[in-house]
Amino acid sequence: MIAGDGAGPEVIAEARKVVDALGLDLAWNELPWGTDHFHEHGAMMPPDAIEVARAHDAILLGAVGHPSVPDHVTLWGLLLPLRQRLDLYANLRPARLLDGVPSRLDGRPAVDMLFVRENTEGEYAGVGGRAHQGLPLEVGIETSVFTRAGVRRVVERAFALAESRRSLVTSATKSNASRYGYVLWDEVVEEVHAAHPDVTVERVLVDALAARMVSSPASLDVVVASNLFGDILTDVAAVLQGGMGMAASASLGDERIAMFEPVHGSAPDIAGRGIANPLGAIWSAALMLDHLGETEASQRVMHAVEAVCRAGILTRDVGGSASTGSVGDAVAARV
Repeated sequence: MIAGDGAGPEVIAEARKVVDALGLDLAWNELPWGTDHFHEHGAMMPPDAIEVARAHDAILLGAVGHPSVPDHVTLWGLLLPLRQRLDLYANLRPARLLDGVPSRLDGRPAVDMLFVRENTEGEYAGVGGRAHQGLPLEVGIETSVFTRAGVRRVVERAFALAESRRSLVTSATKSNASRYGYVLWDEVVEEVHAAHPDVTVERVLVDALAARMVSSPASLDVVVASNLFGDILTDVAAVLQGGMGMAASASLGDERIAMFEPVHGSAPDIAGRGIANPLGAIWSAALMLDHLGETEASQRVMHAVEAVCRAGILTRDVGGSASTGSVGDAVAARV
């Protein structure tokens, strides 16, 4: 458990409370990594962090980030190294509007999408550099990296997931303007589709897809996207499911170790006020339980989350007045 910064420790405490209420044979190891660690040691994590993480079955992560540390230092000091060096190449983000949670869309259309975001390369590969710093001709180069193997494995996971849902994969692309990386992306999608003939696939330019998510969310099932496109589209999806506080995620690879985190950020402006929404963290814990083979326990958690939402026990970001702790208590009581 990496509780993190800001409101991260508050929401992760509620997720742990819910998991502990299940009575499973499960042990937590609290790792004090994040901004405090940076101020004390000059790094977000210790040098052996990857080896420490790999020794566990799963990571439950709060959120990291604080105004006292530049965002790129935070991201490249903790989150991206964990994703890349543990090879957690598939970031799964469910976006489902639960009963009782207010909708931002007129008519309250159904929202039930699953995003599969490439998580280790693409636009966030970290390849590039700066030259002539501080001079008028300063240049910054950020190179996207698309490998056939990297695209294939995340696309194959998306098709497999679609077969267990509504058998529709929407691929986010921009191959009309990006002639190399996204043309390769499109080609791999077609190759993988040939092995999954019962799944319908559509290729949609990312700008049109963002508009369609708002205008016709029920037309989407599984969306597969690159690192950058998936990052942007899932924030839109989070708003459609009620807000960032509801958003959960799982970062998966081919090994046992995986990472689970709400994706709302550390929100230092509301830290310590007892108003942060813990449901994204609790939902992430449900994804973690499912990954660990505790399918029944995962379902119990999600049924409890759904019951709490229907009962209107919600924090103020989703129209309620309950505190962080009282929402966690209500979910724990129901499991």
